[in-house]
Amino acid sequence: MADMRLALLLNAVSPAIGGVLVRGEKGTAKSTAVRALTSVLPAVDVVAGCRFACSPAAPDPQCPDGPHEAGAEAMVRATRLVELPVGSTEDRLTGSLDVEAALTRGVTSFQPGLLAAAHRGVLYVDEVNLLHDHLVDLLLDAAALGTNYVERDGVSVRHAARFLLVGTMNPEEGELRPQLLDRFGLTVEVAAPREPAARVEVVRRRMAFDDDPDAFAVRFAAEEAALAERIAAARSALSSVTLPDHALLQIADVCAAFDVDGLRADIVMARTAIAHAAWEGRETVGTEDVRVAARLALPHRRRRNPFDAPGLDEQQLDDALGEPEPPDDDPSPTPPDGDPDGGGDGPERPVDAQPDSGADDTAAAPEQPTAPPEPRDAPAGPGGGTQAAAAPGETYRIRRLEAPGVGRGAAGRRSRAETDTGRVLGSRVPDGRLRQLHLVATLAAAAPHQRARGRRGPGLVLQRDDLRDARTEGRESNLVLFLVDASGSMAARKRMSAVKGAVLSLLLDAYQRRDKVGMISFRGGAAEVLLPPTSSVEAGAARLTTLATGGRTPLEAGLLEAHATLRRERLRDPDRRALLVVVTDGRHTAGGEPGRAAELLRREGVAAVVVDCESGPVRLGLAGALAGQLGGSAVQLGELAAGSLAEAVRTWREAA
Repeated sequence: MADMRLALLLNAVSPAIGGVLVRGEKGTAKSTAVRALTSVLPAVDVVAGCRFACSPAAPDPQCPDGPHEAGAEAMVRATRLVELPVGSTEDRLTGSLDVEAALTRGVTSFQPGLLAAAHRGVLYVDEVNLLHDHLVDLLLDAAALGTNYVERDGVSVRHAARFLLVGTMNPEEGELRPQLLDRFGLTVEVAAPREPAARVEVVRRRMAFDDDPDAFAVRFAAEEAALAERIAAARSALSSVTLPDHALLQIADVCAAFDVDGLRADIVMARTAIAHAAWEGRETVGTEDVRVAARLALPHRRRRNPFDAPGLDEQQLDDALGEPEPPDDDPSPTPPDGDPDGGGDGPERPVDAQPDSGADDTAAAPEQPTAPPEPRDAPAGPGGGTQAAAAPGETYRIRRLEAPGVGRGAAGRRSRAETDTGRVLGSRVPDGRLRQLHLVATLAAAAPHQRARGRRGPGLVLQRDDLRDARTEGRESNLVLFLVDASGSMAARKRMSAVKGAVLSLLLDAYQRRDKVGMISFRGGAAEVLLPPTSSVEAGAARLTTLATGGRTPLEAGLLEAHATLRRERLRDPDRRALLVVVTDGRHTAGGEPGRAAELLRREGVAAVVVDCESGPVRLGLAGALAGQLGGSAVQLGELAAGSLAEAVRTWREAA
């Protein structure tokens, strides 16, 4: 919680840091902390009547409500907290043409969005990981540039948009893509306190607030006033803080040591270190300021894999900063040369140190942190045989698998769909609620009837029947349900390692395309739902790693479980189309014939792809037959990789 407080305060001192992302479990007061921030931020002077919060001292020369004359009337107001809802639209965020003014008065007018309202204030996005990617891109671009550019609906406008950006998220509901994580200046992890005394104090304060909010505010008014004064003082001192060359070199060394991509981390660390020095009342950036900046700016930039958890190795940070040697009176001094083990009571041998040849140090050597052990054999399952939890093979980039046809689900990056954003293909008469007005088509529909409707003046006379909806096509996200054969036949010839690598690659692909995922395995005599449909792809990867194999092959049970799971999910999310990915060699040695279950899925229009895992010189083609029964397609395990020779040949044949 201390890191969250510090990150918010440093961004309040220097919004140029780029905002803060607060990650944490539910119920940890993330939103409460953000909303409380505005009460300690200094008030702002704005030009009276300006919708874009221009400063009277330096008004924006390109303000859509300007230009403002020198000495324009000013007013003082509190710093605003503007919340961006998860279900917001692009025009609500950036602003758009004022349709009412255009149609009724015949004038082109710009309607400001949330970015204009947040200028010189705080823009807060709760559950930012659930926000559509194109909105996150627009939001972070505006935050980085300090300017909002709008080029749409015949409107060309730019206005200042400098704000403190704060996002909160629960990682259990899905992660942000690494490209978007990198755009947040700082990130912190929060968790509820485990000490009973701290939890009791939280409950007491919450109950005191509920009983008498005014008295509770008075109780902490003096502390809030002192905090507000300190923020204002740090802002004033920011320009006088010196960033010496040795501190810049430390920043570069740390970023290089942690192998972060690009140079954004260096810039953010420099700004954060300056803000921290100003916050602490120092005139020069020192090592401690660089350390704090690294702890806040680097954890989310170290992720080499989307499933990697953010984190920072404190020992590695100390090494990169070049911490001085401990003083002579340190209780654990460095042992003298020639006795690296310090006579038995000195520091432990480093993890990578090698014992002397032939020495038996099994009992004497301290327990060292090592890589996770290889998965152990699990006990025999319902179908008999040994279950071996094989480690996944290497991941690779997957060719895109998509549902056929055009859907109308949530915006994403997988299958074709009619979405609220995307390429405009034309217009249509709305079937109920107007989703996105197609202005040109609406005007064209109304124009022939103006004389009959008795039009007078510049405005158009419109009726409900004139309205036209824009028909746009983009990409949607899907529910990708993995049905994985974990029977004994899949464990033969060590195929399961390759299969797990392929499924993990498919999970990575689903993560990048913003899909929901679910996972079912079948083996022995039954099927098991390993992962109910969720946005947390990381949970799927964890389940896959520990998936054991062995026993007979109840293919029918797996298909029936997939049918039941998809039917339940269709009730919860009817617009999201499902893509069933069956990973199997097509054999079935337990239960009934799979044809009946496959026909159930086919009749309900479930798009299916069968990943054929059969290997060896003699192949039965059972997976291909299953794909035919499902009404889907089959792909060999070795053809999943994008850019493979098989894909090139297939593309050439389709083009011919």
